[in-house]
Amino acid sequence: MARGSRLARLAALGLLGGLTLTGCELGEAGWWEENFVRWGWPEGVTDESEAMRELWIGSTYAALIIGVAVWALIAWTVIRHRKKSDELPRQTAYNLPLEIVYTILPFIIIAGLFFFTVNTQNEVRQISDDPDEVIAVNAFKWNWQFVYTDTAGPDGEPVDTVGTSTEIPILVMPTDRDVQFNLASADVIHSFWVPEFLFKLDVIPGNENGRDNVFEVTVREEGAYVGRCAELCGTYHAYMNFEVRAVSPEDYDAYLAARESGLGTFEALEEIGQPGVASTTTPLDLVLEKTEDLQDIGG
Repeated sequence: MARGSRLARLAALGLLGGLTLTGCELGEAGWWEENFVRWGWPEGVTDESEAMRELWIGSTYAALIIGVAVWALIAWTVIRHRKKSDELPRQTAYNLPLEIVYTILPFIIIAGLFFFTVNTQNEVRQISDDPDEVIAVNAFKWNWQFVYTDTAGPDGEPVDTVGTSTEIPILVMPTDRDVQFNLASADVIHSFWVPEFLFKLDVIPGNENGRDNVFEVTVREEGAYVGRCAELCGTYHAYMNFEVRAVSPEDYDAYLAARESGLGTFEALEEIGQPGVASTTTPLDLVLEKTEDLQDIGG
């Protein structure tokens, strides 16, 4: 009894300590949703990220069920086969039915996880024959160019946005439309990554038709999202940022119309009531930084 009382007190103290450490967040819906609804999965803004979230949740529940079953079997074994006397228990060399079960069950579990993983992967990487919008993404050391392939500016060429060392390029895209990205690299391997998409794709040079460097998303939430290069591509890789500006379909059409009339990215964004410059990341003056570094080295 005394031992049981001590264990109960220790358990109560542990629970009280845990509640004390997390008490400031227990009442917050965000904490509850992140840890017990999404199980730590980040919140995405695309249909594809929702499919990946469902795979994550399903895998987590499957792992919990298997874990509980294993813990229950361990507890049952400890209790059922605890030492009752000094008599040697009956020895069993092998148990063929049990060994068959131990072989088949892991195979079924792995096959199930593989099946749902492949299905989700195919859904995320699905490319439609006739997407609503097509945007070409050209990566180069060390910035981005976004080309709206179905447009024509005053010079007859598709309108585009090119980043510089002093200007973050803004990729404007519509919500509630299927947007296909054709990625290409002018030099080395880069990687197109928007964290809120929960997806990234390497931009591999030497594939001009973009057959292997293509993906498609449907964004459901308007907003500004930072984009980055996720592949170590050279000296200024860390500063190869861009911004995705997701706007309503009406604003997107108005933006393209403004660009086709001759307005630049800044003016066209201002025209539809959006900030003309990036808000999620800041530009880096590479020339200034290099000069300051040389001055520091020289004393």
